[in-house]
Amino acid sequence: MYGLEERQVGMMIESDGMTVDSAGRRASAASMDRSGDARPGSRGGRERFSIIETANGLSLEEINSTVHVPSGHHGFWRNLVAFSGPGALVAVGYMDPGNWITSIGGGAQYGYLLMSVILLSSLIAMMLQYMSAKLGIVTGLDLAQATRAHTGRRLGFALWVSTELAVMATDIAEVIGGAIALKLLFGIPLPWGVTLTVLDVLLLLLLMQIGFRKIEAIVATLICVILVVFLYEVAVAGPDMGAVVAGFVPSTQILGNGQLTMALGIVGATVMPHNLYLHSSIVQTRDYDRDDASQVDKAVRFATWDSNIQLGLAFLVNCLLLMLGAAMFYGHGDGLGTFTALYDALKDSSIAGPVASGVLSTLFAVALLASGQNSTITGTLSGQIVMEGFIRMRIPLWLRRVVTRVISIIPVMICAIIFGGKESALDSLLVYSQVFLCVALPISMIPLVALTSSRKIMGRHVNSIWLSVVAWFVVAVLTALNLQLVVQDVSQLLVRV
Repeated sequence: MYGLEERQVGMMIESDGMTVDSAGRRASAASMDRSGDARPGSRGGRERFSIIETANGLSLEEINSTVHVPSGHHGFWRNLVAFSGPGALVAVGYMDPGNWITSIGGGAQYGYLLMSVILLSSLIAMMLQYMSAKLGIVTGLDLAQATRAHTGRRLGFALWVSTELAVMATDIAEVIGGAIALKLLFGIPLPWGVTLTVLDVLLLLLLMQIGFRKIEAIVATLICVILVVFLYEVAVAGPDMGAVVAGFVPSTQILGNGQLTMALGIVGATVMPHNLYLHSSIVQTRDYDRDDASQVDKAVRFATWDSNIQLGLAFLVNCLLLMLGAAMFYGHGDGLGTFTALYDALKDSSIAGPVASGVLSTLFAVALLASGQNSTITGTLSGQIVMEGFIRMRIPLWLRRVVTRVISIIPVMICAIIFGGKESALDSLLVYSQVFLCVALPISMIPLVALTSSRKIMGRHVNSIWLSVVAWFVVAVLTALNLQLVVQDVSQLLVRV
């Protein structure tokens, strides 16, 4: 698939002046010695051309192997803490503003019926992110680099374009969520809020100066803020826990027309394509002996623990969102299609009942803003990974952020101005931006499963037969679901036009 050409583990892969040694570490043939260290006068295998550089080095080389982990035999908890962090950045994509409307709306319309769909989606996410992390650790390549090493330039460029569109679609969701949060919290008009989101490039520049470990801690803290907010709101709402538990058992009622459409929306939006690239890169931030098989085994083991724990928290957040919709808004689902509608409903006793209050609505807006800021970090890193991996080009992070954000702001600003700042127009744009994610998802999943299912590439870390079968089945189902969502969204758009 995609012209994949399997190479033996241990042989050298050469492509456009790049090599991958037997330990899976990528290096520039021109500027790396046999030990993998950059020779004097080089910058990690990159040739400098003003602010645009040729990326021939390691994945995200500024932070590659910069986080120390204990060597030798240490306790489980010490190792888990040392390897924890990348999973938090990945989990952000599973609780972004784009998922909120779907999860809360699913609860408001169908109660706790779709809890089983969230569970299944989370299990699929854990499987794919496990394969992504394993690919990065075992081969020393991120998914973009590994795919590009087995494809030609033209196909690599096409894959980069599709993935960049997915990253920008994610950024549009972040722009909309951030602008609406600013409006709800501070009364800033949407056009001005959209413009202010450009300034988060300053936040990113600051964070990149303090070290990647601290970035992980900040992201984890923001996730905890989101989790605590919705734990509190669900506790206040008082859901029917018996119905919640029963909702985890799949029911044939899900096959109903409206229920199935909502379920497809939840499943189709679960796996974000940029997360597969991101995870395969940032797991390489840990510093250990990559020539030591036992150290590689340990890295895979604890990266899996980290990923599953953080995705477990994302699963909990999504469950809380659906529970909040079911407990507070059941029967009012048709009128809760925007963030502002949800914000207003949380303080409206006629909808949310006697527990409605301004505190609940304010906390909702705070969580929305925190979610948007988290996406700032992960979206920019993902964009850099796919650019360097697919087309071997590198630009400074600040420029990367400005270009991506300005391109994303243009359609949002046009909608905000033409429709007079109506949030409903932005929410429609948010929905249709997900079409790019639907298209890019199979393009990311297919090479991931193919690469990790190849013994010649992964060695003894190759996917087991049962895992490969399940993975290919999931790829086929998710691809079909996403294509169906694309047709459905486009059809609705044409009807409106």
